[in-house]
Amino acid sequence: MLLASCVWAGAIQDLLDAGHDVIAVRDWPRDPGDEEILRSSIEEDRILVTLDKDFGELVFVLGAPHRGIIRLVDIRAAEQGRVLVTVLGRYQEELLNNALIVVEPDRVRVRMPAVQ
Repeated sequence: MLLASCVWAGAIQDLLDAGHDVIAVRDWPRDPGDEEILRSSIEEDRILVTLDKDFGELVFVLGAPHRGIIRLVDIRAAEQGRVLVTVLGRYQEELLNNALIVVEPDRVRVRMPAVQ
């Protein structure tokens, strides 16, 4: 999993404790921008986690490829790790099929890529 720089750093430990392989953009020498982050997630076969809606635009408007994206919306920083662990367990199959999952406090929306 690749955490964009906007995701709370404390979420990393929750994910590691649950056995997930996690890297974070915040640990890179510089933030290369959304397109490069998305490209890196593909090259490393990692689900991208973000708070930023721009990745959805890259994927669904511009047709950029991806390996699954989780977007957290209005999830308190201290809860992000726990929420991600739950979502990863519950929506594993969808994420393996490159879903875009939007997680809000009161709902989860799953958008599957168009079949080509």
